[in-house]
Amino acid sequence: MKRDLYETLGVAKTADEKELKSAFRKLAMKYHPDKNPGDAASEKTFKEINEAYETLKDPQKRAAYDRYGHAAFEQGGMGNGFGGGAGGAGGFSDIFEDIFGEMMGGGRQRRSSGGRERGADLRYNMEISLEEAYSGKTAQIRVPTSITCDVCTGSGAKPGTSPKTCGTCQGSGRVRAAQGFFSIERTCPTCGGRGQTITDPCTKCHGHGRVTEERTLSVNIPAGIEDGTRIRLSGEGEAGVRGGPAGDLYIFLSVKPHEFYQRDGADLYCSVPISMTTAALGGKFDVTTLDGTKSRVTVPEGTQAGKQFRLKGKGMPVLRSSQTGDLYIQMQIETPQKLTKRQRELLQEFEQISSKDNNPESAGFFARMKDFFDTLSD
Repeated sequence: MKRDLYETLGVAKTADEKELKSAFRKLAMKYHPDKNPGDAASEKTFKEINEAYETLKDPQKRAAYDRYGHAAFEQGGMGNGFGGGAGGAGGFSDIFEDIFGEMMGGGRQRRSSGGRERGADLRYNMEISLEEAYSGKTAQIRVPTSITCDVCTGSGAKPGTSPKTCGTCQGSGRVRAAQGFFSIERTCPTCGGRGQTITDPCTKCHGHGRVTEERTLSVNIPAGIEDGTRIRLSGEGEAGVRGGPAGDLYIFLSVKPHEFYQRDGADLYCSVPISMTTAALGGKFDVTTLDGTKSRVTVPEGTQAGKQFRLKGKGMPVLRSSQTGDLYIQMQIETPQKLTKRQRELLQEFEQISSKDNNPESAGFFARMKDFFDTLSD
């Protein structure tokens, strides 16, 4: 017993044209024979969803099916009135091109005459330091890639000979197979979609038209570049097939973590530990910035932990502009360790003579906490 066509596509009987097409696309992509080679069950399902969609997308066929079911298209039924044979092939062919053109390598639009194809894009991962990102640099990289064979100039054929037009697909690179009222187009199995065959291949590239070689390229890294930036070198990817255009090379940059500085856009941050006495009495210290110069930071008396000081214009340059970010110095107050007896005595004496004015935040905090819980208990 044949399966209900609506059930085959997984749609309701009230589904409109848009819903039918969407359901068909998803199922066709899932069960297409090229995605499930050698799977007889998938091929059978693929034929069923093709038949279901071809019937339901046509208003007349759908009306007949809704009224008579599968009997409308069986021998002696209403099939002759709806062109169940070759007449339906053209419609499915258009749908096939629309849905599977990209999956099958772009179809005819991607392939140029003579079997020429664009080369693949390449990726190269490069790690640089924060200092290099700050100043910019010109780097030399070595990239293993496929280049056009210099013996056959990319044709793949031995010098003095030339590729022949494929006799199976007549140079189109595609072949069609009729199945009932629709047809399926696939890559030509003889020429692999190139449209040409080589009877006498080049001895250096063995008919591929390309050889693998390591090339040295120069990459310009601009000042201010950020982690994760992608640089494109046009035409520096793999050579094209049969003399086709080369692909592109993409440089993916990552910036190594710095020992002292953290970056946020164009701004830099640095945590600096200072002694408790420096924080209390005030002081000065120098920091070395990414441009190699020293900048002085003045710590005022009574500086608290977490206090930030901004050094204007000492951050990272903004990419392709004259602007520069800032450098923020954050104070970390270090508590003394391994105290001597005399140091401990001095600190205890200091604690005894301290007043609320010396530690206003801690005194105020505990006073507020007491008032808060006293209010809750009332």
